[in-house]
This record gives sequence, structure tokens and C-alpha cells, in this order.
Amino acid sequence: MIRDITIGQYYPAESPIHRLDARVKIVVTFLFIISLFVVNTFIGYVCVTAILGAVIKVSKVPLKFMLKGLKSIVIIILFTAVINLFLTQGEQVIWEFGFLHLTWEGIYMAVKMCVRLVLLIVGSSVLTLTTTPIQLTDGIEYILRPLKRIGVPAHEIAMMMTIALRFIPTLLDETDKIIKAQQARGADFDTGNLMQKAKSMIPILVPLFISAFRRAEELAMAMEARCYHGDEHRTRMNVMHMESRDYRAVVMTAVYLVFVVALRIAGNYLPFMI
Repeated sequence: MIRDITIGQYYPAESPIHRLDARVKIVVTFLFIISLFVVNTFIGYVCVTAILGAVIKVSKVPLKFMLKGLKSIVIIILFTAVINLFLTQGEQVIWEFGFLHLTWEGIYMAVKMCVRLVLLIVGSSVLTLTTTPIQLTDGIEYILRPLKRIGVPAHEIAMMMTIALRFIPTLLDETDKIIKAQQARGADFDTGNLMQKAKSMIPILVPLFISAFRRAEELAMAMEARCYHGDEHRTRMNVMHMESRDYRAVVMTAVYLVFVVALRIAGNYLPFMI
């Protein structure tokens, strides 16, 4: 399960998506997430899924590798489904017990929310899997640069976000090693009630926190040894600039947004679109 988490990982490949400007990919991902809340019909979600599938195909990232990251959020998906199933108000009641009631409207909402959550995670993974941490840092900093006029530390925010993403795989690998070391010493993490399982996590969390603080201290010392002082007088080896493929991606995103809005409007007037 630990190795199934793909958040923060980069998948090297030669594809048009990998070659896009990081700023374009960040903005497109943000607009894609917004579009998931604009679509309100299953036909719309089918269309969005097909478009996302085409993007994944072009990115040359294996679909199996990308879907593997969904295993880590199964509990969140199930929790979302249960909440919407039994707490959504509706007229067509199927089953009722106390304050819990199952309605057709609840089933509809649960399926829609789960699909939306899966598309959100997979769509966001395309960004991190096709963009290196350095490109991601520079892209976020460029986007936040106008906010520096009002005192927002754009460079520091971008650096913190990228370091956090970069160290997720490292901490997951460290967690996996600690679990295997504890199991080799006879630790049991699978049996017992909920309280016993929670207590069994202490031998994992304590060394994990110690390791995380040690890595943070080593990183801080390495940055100080290299005279790192944030954005002050900092130059870049690779200056970001837009190319023709980036402008084509912007145009295609604009067409996609118009298409999504059209689906939303059509869904309000055509009942067969569900």
C-alpha cells in the first residue's frame, strides 16, 4: 500500500505533455479541477473522462501506474460514498432507519462525487508525474510573482510546496523500511481491535518523525552551506519561456472549457443527459 502512493513522483518520458511549460500545466490542471465542479451530468463526466484518457495516452505515463495511486485514497472514496448515500435528502426513499435513509438521489450523488474525486486525483497526478520538482517550483513562483508586490513571499511558498512534494516518496519509502524492520522484530500490525492497531502505530510514527526532522535539518544545513538566501539576487540556469506548443495547449484548454460549459447548459434543459 505504501508503494502504491504516486503523489510527488515524477515519471520520466519523452512526450508532448512532458515538454509543455510548467506554468501552462499548472494553470490547465487548476482549470481542469474547476471544470469537474461545472459538469453536473453523467454524459458530461464520460466526456471529461475520455478527454483525460486521451491526455494520459499522449503523456506516455502507463495508466496502470497512474491508477495505482488511487489505492491510497480508497478509504476517502468509500467515506464520501457512504456520507452521500445515507445523508442526502430525496423524495424517492428506498430504505430508512432512524436518521439514515437511502434514496435514489443519494445514490446519484454518491456515484457522481466518487467519479469527481477519482478524476480530480488522476488529473492532478498528470501534473506531478510529467513535471520535475525544479520545473514545478519555477512554475509556481512565476505564477505567484505578481503577488510579491503586496508582500507575498512567492519564491519561499513555491520552494516549500516543492520540497513537501519531493519528500513524500522519500518519507513513504522510509515508512516502508520501518514497518519491515518492526515486523522482522515480531511486531504485528494486522490483528487486534482498533485501539490495539492505533497503539501498534507508535513504533512506526516515532522513528518516522525523528527521521523526518533529521532530513529537514540536513537539508537546511546543505542549503546554508550553498549560501541559499531565497529569491535574493537569484538567477536561473533555465529561463522559462512560452513556445508554440504551449500556446496550442492554451487554445485547446479554452475549447475544452467552452465545451464543459455547453454540457452544463445542455444538462439543465435536456433531461435525457441525466
